[in-house]
Amino acid sequence: MLPFKLDMSRDPLDAWGSPEDIGATTVEGPIQVAGKLLFGSFETPVSGGLYSATQGKYRVTYPFHEHATLLDGELAITDEASGETVVYGPGDSWIIAKGTPLLWHIRSASIRKSYLATTVDL
Repeated sequence: MLPFKLDMSRDPLDAWGSPEDIGATTVEGPIQVAGKLLFGSFETPVSGGLYSATQGKYRVTYPFHEHATLLDGELAITDEASGETVVYGPGDSWIIAKGTPLLWHIRSASIRKSYLATTVDL
């Protein structure tokens, strides 16, 4: 079991670089992203762990299906196909389908989420 709680320790994550290093495009920044893979690997069909990003905006087309819960910060995610924007705070969760074009707007100094991702087509 991997518990992710709002009151868990905030150990540093591994630096992953900029949004471009994870297949996204910075719109407003600079942004630094970090993470820690705790389940599976980037090569397995299912993986999960922790992810963080600093304030700014970036665009990404999701390369996997994801369920995530925001642990820290404030984040607005816009589905660029539908135009729908949802603002998330600590404890809020989402499911995003693979192939969805999104605009991430990190409104706070940083955000941190837990996530579970799969590349398996449904």
